[in-house]
Amino acid sequence: AYFTFCVAMLIEFSGLLHASYLIQFAVAAMSGKPIESNEEPRQGLASAFFWGRCLVSLAILGFCFAVTFQALFNEQTTLWSGVPPAVAVIVWVLLMCVVGMLEGMQIAFFAMAKLPESE
Repeated sequence: AYFTFCVAMLIEFSGLLHASYLIQFAVAAMSGKPIESNEEPRQGLASAFFWGRCLVSLAILGFCFAVTFQALFNEQTTLWSGVPPAVAVIVWVLLMCVVGMLEGMQIAFFAMAKLPESE
């Protein structure tokens, strides 16, 4: 468990997945509700470090999208031969949606497991 924790903290510190914080901020802004946090607001160097990691994360995400779509449109995948690139993109988007829903269900299942039976 300690090794898993250390790996998770290393990934968090690297900022590799900080693009998800931008989605969180956007959803909170659209809903009009503030984000509740036990942490102090970031200031100065900590704020610059956070936003820098968000920018790096967005750059990495953009590069991943570019490489993926380039491979899909150049038919450089292991998808069935004869599948048009547009269909390959649709299949990829659908599979990503399924993965996202499964991730959300996993979080919900863990949250439900902690609820008492009365709820």
